[in-house]
Formats: sequence, C-alpha cells, structure tokens
Amino acid sequence: MDYDGVLEQVVALLQREKRLSYRVLKRRLQLDDEMLEDLKEDLIYAKQLAVDEEGKVLVWVGEAASHADQTSRAATTPPEPHSPEAERRQLTVLFCDLVDSTVLASQLDPEEWRETVRAYQDSCGKVIARFDGHIAQYLGDGLLVYFGYPQAHKDDAQRAVRAGLGMVEAMGQLNTRLERERGGKPGRAPGVPYRPGGG
Repeated sequence: MDYDGVLEQVVALLQREKRLSYRVLKRRLQLDDEMLEDLKEDLIYAKQLAVDEEGKVLVWVGEAASHADQTSRAATTPPEPHSPEAERRQLTVLFCDLVDSTVLASQLDPEEWRETVRAYQDSCGKVIARFDGHIAQYLGDGLLVYFGYPQAHKDDAQRAVRAGLGMVEAMGQLNTRLERERGGKPGRAPGVPYRPGGG
C-alpha cells in the first residue's frame, strides 16, 4: 500500500479511536520505523491533526484550524503571559543494539529476523519500563533510551546501569527461549546479543 493509503487508514483509525499506541499502530498496519516517523511528522507537525504523548501514543486533536481563524483569533485575543516551561536537568542516555546483527540477519529468513528484533525490543522495553526509562527512538535494531525524562529521579544514572544489566540478563533468557522454539537452531550469533552504551 502506498503512503497516501496508509495515511488515510491512520487518520480514520485516529478519528474513531482518538488514541493509538505507536507500537500497536505498527503492528496493525505492518509499518516499518521509517514509515511511522513519516506519519508522525505529517500528522503532528504538517497537518496538526494529532499530538505525541510521551513518545508512545498518537492522540487525535481534530482538524487544524484554518489560517484565517488563527489570524482573527490572534487579532481579538490579547496575548497570554508566557511562563517558561523549560527545566534544566541531568539526563542519562543509554544506547543498546544487537551484537553482530548483520551476521544474524544473514542467518535468518526475513520473518524470523523481524520476530527476533521484535522479541528483543519487547524484552528490553519491559526492563527499561521497570527502571522508569523512556525509549526515545528505535534505530533499526538499536534503542535510544533516556533516564531523567520525562520524569527525573535523583538516581537516573544508576537506573540506566541497572537497566543495562537487566537487559543483558533478559537477553540470556530470550536466547534460550528462541533456541528452544527453533528446535535448537541458534536465535543469534555467538556472544551476548546486546551492546549497551551510555553517558
């Protein structure tokens, strides 16, 4: 299906359901990360039909006001005093990805590879959520994670380290499960299928 067809489906879903999880949207319409990013940019910024909620949910806001409406409203409404909402805070950033993912992708057929990456992302997502991390972006087989956003904690750096260690442990369990499901066929290349990095 072309982009316009996908866009029409997403708009119809949003109008009907009002709120859609990005993850569920990807699954329902078999979207890849690039298509999802294009849709977000189009709906949130270009057409202003939706807003992003914490990087996880697309929320319908309705038809964008016409330029004439905005101009007349601006002319009749006095400007509201602006209070800055910015806040200075420490942010801990963690990046993780699959080790030797190119080798692994060549060993698996595309469906198995997609299932493996989704299982990896789901496992990591559960660990990250346990430590109040925020997945800022999915980058292929990598995850960019913030600790200290949107909610700050005094121990965000420690949370990031604990999350990294938790993901390493979760990958061991995931590898065992994938090998069992595939009848002894490795679900990964040798070595730990995860490489954390943080700052």
